[in-house]
Amino acid sequence: MRAALGCFSRDGVAGTPLGRLLSESGVSAGSFYHHFAGKEQVAAALYVETLRLFQEGFLRELRRHADPREAIAACVAFHIGWCAENPDRARFLFTERPPGRDEEGGRDLAAQNRTFFADVLAWWRPHEYHGVLRHIDVTTGCVLWLGPSQELCRMWLTGQVPQPAPDQIALLGEAAWQCLRRPDAS
Repeated sequence: MRAALGCFSRDGVAGTPLGRLLSESGVSAGSFYHHFAGKEQVAAALYVETLRLFQEGFLRELRRHADPREAIAACVAFHIGWCAENPDRARFLFTERPPGRDEEGGRDLAAQNRTFFADVLAWWRPHEYHGVLRHIDVTTGCVLWLGPSQELCRMWLTGQVPQPAPDQIALLGEAAWQCLRRPDAS
């Protein structure tokens, strides 16, 4: 899986011949086919694993903060920090398509995402009820919360811009808060 991550992050799944994957991993074709039907199955497993690692870290960070403003900004910083600590995994998530529901790993990914978003909503709803956060669907909420930091990380990890600076991270955290808070909340 480590070799696949390196190859897929660098050249994409489509651009990685199976022979190179086998060579870089040191795995024989027989061993490979004993565990996987093809490199697409490896990519699906890697996608599910990588997103799980991100989601677990995100939820840990979210739960560390009682104050929603701090939590929102901290999760923006977590997202950027996770990408900095896991650049191959982040590049892989940014460039590869997740497995579809009917593909290998797709059902696992769907179940994992349902659990993750249920946990985020369980954190969100009390703050919404008390008038601090907007009543918003989870998709729009995630786009407003992490979309700008996601794009900054994508640009940085593809060499278009320098690594995000602390002031950029703080500004993105504040922007996320301004988007997600109820307009009458402070």
